[in-house]
Amino acid sequence: MEPAEPGVTAYIGRWRPSVSPRAAAFARDVISQVAPARRERAKSLLWAAGKLADYGLGLGLEPVPEVLLHPSVTERFTRTAPGLSGAARRTLRTNLRFIGRRVVPQLYPADLPLPRERSKAPYSPAEIDGFLALAGAQPTAERRMRTAGLVCLGAGAGLIRGDLRDARGRDVACRSGGVVVTVRGRRPRTVPVLSRYHGPLLAAARSAGTGLICGGADPGRRNITNPLTAALDGGTGLPRLDTSRLRATWLAEVADLLGLATFMHAAGISCCQRLGDLVAGLEPAGEAGAVGLLGAAGR
Repeated sequence: MEPAEPGVTAYIGRWRPSVSPRAAAFARDVISQVAPARRERAKSLLWAAGKLADYGLGLGLEPVPEVLLHPSVTERFTRTAPGLSGAARRTLRTNLRFIGRRVVPQLYPADLPLPRERSKAPYSPAEIDGFLALAGAQPTAERRMRTAGLVCLGAGAGLIRGDLRDARGRDVACRSGGVVVTVRGRRPRTVPVLSRYHGPLLAAARSAGTGLICGGADPGRRNITNPLTAALDGGTGLPRLDTSRLRATWLAEVADLLGLATFMHAAGISCCQRLGDLVAGLEPAGEAGAVGLLGAAGR
């Protein structure tokens, strides 16, 4: 625990802000219970509590902690308090929650950690080669093309779920110096295909023609890829084929090509949300630029 700075208690007792006397008395009372260790911290907490009390008194609320520090009151106050910037509102909310958890903890139960989904582990190059070898050993030409197309679309272009099921042979094209897949699902886009997957994916696309690369007649069916993943479960020491892991394989390879780990380490960034905020206002490169940048140029 941080050692207390001398004079903090006395500072709280003589604090006289530009709020009503009843609001100031409420603020001094609750912040004395919080017992902040430093004067600057006490000052910011007193200001937050005083402003809250002034707001509550104006609504006819009783200036007691159980009423004014109730989460519903503090939330409404921080959302509607006039004349505050976004940063000031966030700081105000944080400070009021800090006070509430110490003065009326029964109103602020401990936050339970929510489960966080982790990225699937990518497959190794040897495992991808094994899956492609199993695809090439399927008993019929159609099954060979469909299983190879599944692996190439997942590990070579990062397609998953509906985008994977809806990919047709006509959506794969040699263009802009490489091979690209046109995705027509909920997030339409053009995805460059990593160069090592060009040959088998082009063969699978030619075989499918205008049909679905992974087979079936209705992309709305949710079990189209199940027979294909089962066919590649050959018991040859390979892990089970998972389309989420195929996408993770593509993501990891592209991130390595871009030097993403080096950039994040140099920038001190560990949260992907920050990356999303950074690129929100940037325009992505055109198709030719993406092909060159994302390792999809023809050999």
